[in-house]
Formats: sequence, structure tokens, C-alpha cells
Amino acid sequence: MEQIAAALGDGARWRIVELLAERPRSVGELAELTGLRQPQTTKHLQTLARAGLVTVFPLGQRRVYAVEAAPLKDFEGCLGALIATIEANEGERDVLARYQAAIGADSAAAKQDRWADGRMFSFDRLLVAPRADVWRHWIEPGLLASWWAPPSMTVTDCVIEPWPGGRAVLDYRDAEGRYRSAGEVRAATEPGHLEFDLSVLDAKGEVFFTGHYDLNFTEAPGGTRLRLDLRVTETTVEAVPFIAGIETGWGQVLDNLAARLTQEKDRTT
Repeated sequence: MEQIAAALGDGARWRIVELLAERPRSVGELAELTGLRQPQTTKHLQTLARAGLVTVFPLGQRRVYAVEAAPLKDFEGCLGALIATIEANEGERDVLARYQAAIGADSAAAKQDRWADGRMFSFDRLLVAPRADVWRHWIEPGLLASWWAPPSMTVTDCVIEPWPGGRAVLDYRDAEGRYRSAGEVRAATEPGHLEFDLSVLDAKGEVFFTGHYDLNFTEAPGGTRLRLDLRVTETTVEAVPFIAGIETGWGQVLDNLAARLTQEKDRTT
């Protein structure tokens, strides 16, 4: 497929294929119709032949080329599968568009530090798992790391210690850098309530902003209702991309948690 794509990626070769789709043609005729010199046309035809897109028929002094439909049908199938994948995941692109718009709006508001102090966010989810299982996914490091960080990231430290004064840490990295958040647990009552602070830090350990998280886990028909309230303080001007991403970011994170719990339920039933 890569060879076919490379062969068709040249404008002159694409025009040659279009002409051959109408009927087989000689090298001289193709050169005349494309405006290319005959040696150039021959080289393009050789590239197309190596990709299996054309076949040459030596007819005495003449060499006539014909296009092959089969490789193009295979290529069409690959393109169709690619398009289907893109369409199935177009929501990811929509998330980026919303995030970009949110950054623009917050950039206009962030004229000085503390610009977003006191801003509140709330999330409410019904999760198909008992409270004890949902609780474990918040306080067991391995389970927490499986859904909290984006899937493209490598988690290096991820923990919420369920007691007052316990650590709250999310540390992960990718090819572009390291992302660190650190704070402290304020309250924990298994399996119903968890409260902690978490500051997003820059490379020097300075605070971009601090989030104050208040989670309540309530038994509900079909599983557990999770209520997450988040209040931000210590906001800096540099925190704009982080603040702007909270709404969509936590929405995705909780989607990850819901999917993880559903997968575990399916494995046990």
C-alpha cells in the first residue's frame, strides 16, 4: 500500500493513470498528452509498474501500457477502512476544537494571576460497579494509573493515599515532556468520600494552579453514583491551557474510568 500511495502521490503519474483508465496508450501518446518528455514519461511508467499499477505490452517497436484495477481496488479498501476509522473517532477531533476554543476564551480573561480563583467544576457519573470497586480504582495505584492518565502517556507515579495527610500525586511523561501534579489528601472515608488537593507544577516545581477535589460515592440502582466537585485556586496566567482543559479533560478521564469498570464487569460475568 505504501508503494502504491507513493506512486500515485505524484501529479504527473496520477494524470498518466487517469489517461490509462480510458484505454491503453503508448509511451509516445502519453508523453504528448501530459506535456512531458518521453524519457520522463518512461520513468513515471516504470515507477507505476513497480507498484503493480500498470502493465507494459511490448508490441514490436511500440510499448503500450495498460492500467491494472486490482491494486487500486485494494488501495480503495484500505482508504475505506481508514475513512471508517476516522469517522468512528471524529469525536476526538471535536474535543480538540472545543479545547482550542476554551483556550481562546480563557486567554482573553487571564490578564493577571488569580484570574480563575474560585472557579467551580462538577461532574456526575453513574458507574456500573459497587462502591467498593469504584473506591479501589481511586486509591490503589495500579488501578488509578490505568484510567487517570491519558493512554498515550507513561505513568511514573500515581497515588492517592486514603488518609488525612496522605500523598496525592500524578506524574507522567511522553516524548514532549513531563507532567507533574502533587498535593495532599484532606479527608477519606471508605468507601463514600474522598477529598484532596492537587497542584499542577511546572518544570521548576512552581504551581500553575491548585485543584481542590471533593468526591462522593453513593450507592445507586445499577451501580455507584460518583459526584466530583472541583474548585481551582492559585491560578497563574500560565495556567490557561490547564484551566481551559478541565471540562473536556475530566470528562474524558471519567469516561476512561467508566470503560475500565465496564470491562472488569464483563470479564467477571
